Amino acid sequence: MKITRGKINSAQKVVVYGPEGIGKSTFAAQFTDPLFIDTEGSTKHMDVARLPVPKTWEELQSEIKYIIENPNCCKTLVIDTIDWAEQLCIESICKIHGKNGIEDFGYGNGYVYTKEEFGRLLKTLEDVIDKGINVVLTAHSQIRKFEQPDELGAYDRYELKLGKKTSSQTSPLVKEWADMLLFANYKTLSVAVDDKGKKHKAQGGKRVMYTSHHPCWDAKNRHSLDEELPFDFKSIAHLFSNKEQLDLPDTQEVETERIKQELDNLVDETQAEETPSQETTIDTSGVPNELAKLMIENGVSKKEIQEVVSDKGYYPEDTPAENYDPQFITDCLIGAWDQVFEIIKQNKKLPWEE
Repeated sequence: MKITRGKINSAQKVVVYGPEGIGKSTFAAQFTDPLFIDTEGSTKHMDVARLPVPKTWEELQSEIKYIIENPNCCKTLVIDTIDWAEQLCIESICKIHGKNGIEDFGYGNGYVYTKEEFGRLLKTLEDVIDKGINVVLTAHSQIRKFEQPDELGAYDRYELKLGKKTSSQTSPLVKEWADMLLFANYKTLSVAVDDKGKKHKAQGGKRVMYTSHHPCWDAKNRHSLDEELPFDFKSIAHLFSNKEQLDLPDTQEVETERIKQELDNLVDETQAEETPSQETTIDTSGVPNELAKLMIENGVSKKEIQEVVSDKGYYPEDTPAENYDPQFITDCLIGAWDQVFEIIKQNKKLPWEE
């Protein structure tokens, strides 16, 4: 048996649920390189990558298997929404057993079949995770009257909109499967009161998400997040910053090349800071373009050219290079540049020789 210690880098399983219109799809679209399986057609007006809308449970499963077989097609799989996917599951089960609805099974057997089939789907999504691809499931919320056995009275509670009765076992299965269960909702900022001090109207509101369990909603996370955060991907983006560092066979070579490129860029930037740009320090005004190019490429100034030309007795040293005869520049400077440049290098003094 192999015993491992410490943290294991892995893709993550995220479930996001909340009321309709709060922005669950937009939130999911901010994950790295997302690919949507849009079960309800809610991304029509969003600029995202998506697979065809699955019409059956079997089509949904085949699209997930496609992603497993082609893991480079995305870095995040989004199923939007999982409660609409559950309806496809129920339709498939009823069709197989010749039932008109899930209640026709009797004794809650239909919900047991749904749990088993949904469990197989979650197991397939584990294969997606093993490929290094994050999985994000979005869902609508529903409000249910809840009463704890040891408490007096009942209160409203937000839950995943999976199954309409307490006999549904899909919701607990999804909650157990997730690494993060995030509940998004509108937070009332204030409640207006009349002149008699009676509350009568809520005012204002902002979108927030809850990351920990509360009597009024389900939520959890494994990253010690604050219990309440702005409903924005930036609030959890740091949890995915090392996603590209996973030790996966199909991404290791790409990651190594990326790190090498970053190091090369760092060296280039450092050298650029230490060495002034020749294009900005070499004065080539008045000289032909071909000579100017040679001067810039080799870091040669007009003064250095004038010194060589003067040493050889062609022109006085104070004669500007731009005043040389064009034919002399073409034949003697450009045409014999290698010899000219060699003399210039010999005339240069090294810093420690000065």
